[in-house]
Amino acid sequence: MKERVAKFSIGEVVRHKVFPFRGVIFDVDPEFANTEEWWNSIPAEVRPSKDQPFYHLLAENDESEYVAYVSEQNLVNDESGTPLRNQQVYQIFDQAPSGQFKPKMSFAH
Repeated sequence: MKERVAKFSIGEVVRHKVFPFRGVIFDVDPEFANTEEWWNSIPAEVRPSKDQPFYHLLAENDESEYVAYVSEQNLVNDESGTPLRNQQVYQIFDQAPSGQFKPKMSFAH
């Protein structure tokens, strides 16, 4: 099995390449670790491969805040600098002056 190196890290602000949402990464799976039902709900023409890192995001779009599970191939760095609305972000992370989010010590394992 090939060793996978995640392109993004916990605390990074990213956005989806296709869909209009962005968020902060709070966990990383080295490869797909969700249900087959979830996998099959993705339209086949845009379904990503399972053998890549998948990211858990505290995500938001124009309408709401939620948790998203996204393949590495569908994420890019969010360079907008726009503040995030999702209050869970600020419960779990402290924001450095650089804009990078660092897990609060009470959540670190």
